[in-house]
Amino acid sequence: VQLQASGGGPVQAGGSLRLSCSASQSIVSFAVMGWFRQTPGKERELVASLTSGESTWYADSVKGRFTISRDNAKNTMSLQMNNLKIEDTAVYFCNAQRVPNIYWGQGTQVTVSS
Repeated sequence: VQLQASGGGPVQAGGSLRLSCSASQSIVSFAVMGWFRQTPGKERELVASLTSGESTWYADSVKGRFTISRDNAKNTMSLQMNNLKIEDTAVYFCNAQRVPNIYWGQGTQVTVSS
């Protein structure tokens, strides 16, 4: 399974970006899909996740600002990021889990400036 993340880039604080993660095959069978982010010197952290049953989870730092969604027909998962803050600057990775496998996309850089 190949995951392709896109949509990152530079943005000013308060702005919005929409990240997309396209899968090379149907995402219906993925039990969980999610977005992680990582900054230099820090561990990768989970930002948001979405189960096949449409249950969502968000890190406290992004609650109310980020929205995760999936489009099974298009085999894509998205992360709508609003009211971006400088501390949201990171490389964002998409992730998909289908027991016993875990798949990662390549990272997409999000840079938020003042």
